[in-house]
Amino acid sequence: MPLPKIKHVAGRAVCVPGDDIDTDRIIPARFMKCVTFDGLGQYAFYDVRFDPDSGKPLNHPLDRLEHKNAAILISGNNFGCGSSREHAPQALQKFGIRAVVAGSFAEIFFGNCTTLGIPCVSVADADREKLVQQLSANPAADACVDLEALKVRVGECSVPCTIKEGARKALLEGQWDAIGLLLEGAAQAGQLEAELHYLVKRA
Repeated sequence: MPLPKIKHVAGRAVCVPGDDIDTDRIIPARFMKCVTFDGLGQYAFYDVRFDPDSGKPLNHPLDRLEHKNAAILISGNNFGCGSSREHAPQALQKFGIRAVVAGSFAEIFFGNCTTLGIPCVSVADADREKLVQQLSANPAADACVDLEALKVRVGECSVPCTIKEGARKALLEGQWDAIGLLLEGAAQAGQLEAELHYLVKRA
C-alpha cells in the first residue's frame, strides 16, 4: 500500500512552551510497558497534565477546550532530547499531533517522527514568538505546516521554516516509512532471491 505524500499538515495548533522538553516528559517511562503503541496518546505529557496525588487535570495546554483536536504542536528549542525512546513520537501521534514546530530537535527524536510521517520543522525564536502571539490572540485560528513552501502559518501570520532536505523529500514523496517501503518490495526481493543460485534455501 503506497504511503501518503505529506505536503502539508493543517488544523488547530497548541503551544507547549519550554526548551529542552525531553522524551521522559513527553511520555513518562512507567507508561512504556505496553505491547503496542495504541493506547499511548492518553499518557502524553502525563506528569505535567495531571496532579500526581489527586490525578486531577492541571489545565495543561493540550487539555484546554480551545486547543481540542490540535494537530500542530509548537514548542521551544531542543525538543525531544533525552533518551531515544520511540514511544515519545508515538504518544504524540496517538494523541493527535501530526506536525511539530520548534526551534530545534534532538536528532533521534526527529528521525523517529519522520518515520511516522510527522514533520518536524524548525522556526527561528522571533518568528515562533509571532506564531504564539497569533495563537494566543485567536486559539481557534487555522494553522498549517507547508512542506512545499517551507512556511508555517497560524491565522494571518506566516513565517519561514526549515527541515532537513532528506526528511522533507521523503515526506513529500511518500517514502518516509522504511519498513513500509521494504514490505512494498517483498515480491521483488523474493524474485531476486530465487534468481541468486548461491543462496541456500531454508526449510
